[in-house]
Amino acid sequence: MSAPGRPTQPAVSAAPEPPTQWHRVLTLLADVSLFIGTREVWTQAATHRPAVAAVISVCYASILVCGVLALVVRGRRSLARVDLCVLVTGLMLALCAFVLFHRGSDESVLTAQAARDLVAGHGIYGRPWPWLFGGDGIALTPTVTGGYDYTYGYPPLAPLLTAPLLWLGHGGLPAIAMSTGALLVGTVVLWWLLPAPWRSAATMTCLGFSMIPMYGRLGYPAILALALLVPVVVRWPRIGRGGRLGAAGVAQAACLGAACAAQQLPWFLAPFLFAGIYAVRRGELGGRAAGLVVLRLAGVATTVWLLINTYFVVSQPVAWLKGIALPLIQGAVLHGQGLVGVSLYLTDGSDRLDWYGYASLLLLAGLLALFVLFVRRLGPAATVLPWLAFWLATRSQDGYYLMMTPLWLATAVTAPASELAGAWQPFARRLTGPHRRPARIAAAVVLLSPALVSATLAATGSPPLRLEVTSVRHDVRTLSRLTLRVTNTDDDALTPHFTLTRGQGMYPYFSVLRGPATLAAHTTATYELRPPGGTYALPKPGQKVRLRVFTSAPQTLSSTYVTLPTA
Repeated sequence: MSAPGRPTQPAVSAAPEPPTQWHRVLTLLADVSLFIGTREVWTQAATHRPAVAAVISVCYASILVCGVLALVVRGRRSLARVDLCVLVTGLMLALCAFVLFHRGSDESVLTAQAARDLVAGHGIYGRPWPWLFGGDGIALTPTVTGGYDYTYGYPPLAPLLTAPLLWLGHGGLPAIAMSTGALLVGTVVLWWLLPAPWRSAATMTCLGFSMIPMYGRLGYPAILALALLVPVVVRWPRIGRGGRLGAAGVAQAACLGAACAAQQLPWFLAPFLFAGIYAVRRGELGGRAAGLVVLRLAGVATTVWLLINTYFVVSQPVAWLKGIALPLIQGAVLHGQGLVGVSLYLTDGSDRLDWYGYASLLLLAGLLALFVLFVRRLGPAATVLPWLAFWLATRSQDGYYLMMTPLWLATAVTAPASELAGAWQPFARRLTGPHRRPARIAAAVVLLSPALVSATLAATGSPPLRLEVTSVRHDVRTLSRLTLRVTNTDDDALTPHFTLTRGQGMYPYFSVLRGPATLAAHTTATYELRPPGGTYALPKPGQKVRLRVFTSAPQTLSSTYVTLPTA
C-alpha cells in the first residue's frame, strides 16, 4: 500500500534521442540513389532471369519502405538500422546486376587471361593476346605507332586474386567476380568505418547512381585498388599518432602497399598521403620523429608491395618492369574528357601532343608542392588533388576521377581541417605574415604556371599534315579504298597512321597499300588506304566522318572532316 498523501506516478521510459534532420536526408538520398539504373537491370532480368527479377522487385519494396522509415523513425538507433537496410538493399542490387551483366571489358579479359597464364606457369608480362580483342565489344587500345596494345599492363595482385576464381567460367567472368567482390567488401568496410550518421553516404557513393558498380562489372583492377585504399584514407591524419604505427597503422600501410600492387592509380595518391602524414606528425612530434614514422609506414607498404611482386621480379624482371609501367609508356592515342578534347574535337590536331603528358606531370608536381606548403588548408583534399593532373593527360578518361570518389567521402568525413590544424608547414612565417595573401598567390602561380604553359603549348599546336581526299572506291553500302594527298608541313619526317572516326570512338587503323612509310619534311605524297577487313560502312546522311592521322615521333595528330558517299 502507498503512504497516504503521497500520489504515485507511473514509470515512464525515456524517449529515444531523435536523429538530426540532415541524417534523415542523407539516408533518404542514399535510398533514392539505388533507383538509378535498377530499371534496366530489372528489364533484362524479367526476360532472361525471372528469379533475379523477383529479387529486384523485393529490393524495390525495400527502397520504398526505407524511404518511409527514414522520415518517420523516432530514434537514432532506429535510423541506424534503416541505414543498414539501405546498405543491404544496395548490395543485393549490385549482386543482381553482376548476375545479369558480366560480359566485361578489355580490362577483365586481360586480367583473367593473365590469371590463366599464371596458373599454367607462364609469365603474364610482355605476352600479347590479340585473340582476346575485337569481338563481344572488347575494345582495342590503339597506339600512336599504328598498332594496338595486347598485353597486360597492371601490377600483379588482380591476376593473383582472380586465379582462384577461374572455375567460374571463360572470358572475363573470374576477373569481374573479383572486382565486384572487392567493391562490395570495400563498401561494407567504408560503411563500418564511418561515423554512424554518415554511413549511408558510403552506400550512396559506392553503390548508388549505378556508377562504380559498373566499373566493377567491367572488371577494372582499379576497383580492387579502391577497396584496399578505403581503410588507408579513413582518418589518415591519425596514422602514427604518438610516434607509433600500432597494429592499425601497420594494417593501413599494408593495405597501401597492396593497393599499389593492384593498379597504378594509388601511385599518384601515395605521395600526398606520405607528405600529409609527415606534416601532421612533425607538428606533433618534431621532424626526426615524424620522419621515422613515415619511414616505417613506407617500409611496411614497400615490403608488402615487393612480396606481391617478388615472383614476377625474379621470373621476368625486364618484362615485369615494362608491364607495370605500360600505361605510362605505351603511347596510347588521345582519349578522354579532359583538355585533349581541344585537339580531338575543337581543332584539326596538334604537333605538340607530348606536351599534354608534360603538363600532367608538371601539374601533379605543382599540386604536391602546394599541398606541402598549405597542408592545413589543402589536407582535406588529399584524396582529390592527385586526379586533377589527369585532366591534362593524354588519357583523361572520367573513370580516373569516378572510381576514386569514395575516397573523397572518406576523407571529407574523417579527415576534416581540424585534424590538420597543428600540421607543420614550411616557410610558415613568410606565408602567414601580413603579406600572406600575395605570397600565397605568388606561390600558386609559380608552381602551377609550368603546367599551364605546357598545356597551352599542347592545345595550340598546329596539325603537321595537310589532308585531301582525292578518290573513293565504294559500292552502295561500303567503302573499299580511300586515296589521299598528304602534305607534311612539319620540319621533321613523319610516319603517318590513318583512321576514320565517327563521334568519340576510333575505328581500327587503315592499311597503307600505296605511299611512303615515312613522309619527308615539306613533301607531298599520295596514299591509297584499305579499311581493316576490306570494307568500311558508308555513313548515313548527315553523319560526320573525320579522318585522323597519328604519328609517334614526334607525337602528332592531324585531322579533318571528309565528305564520303552516303549509304
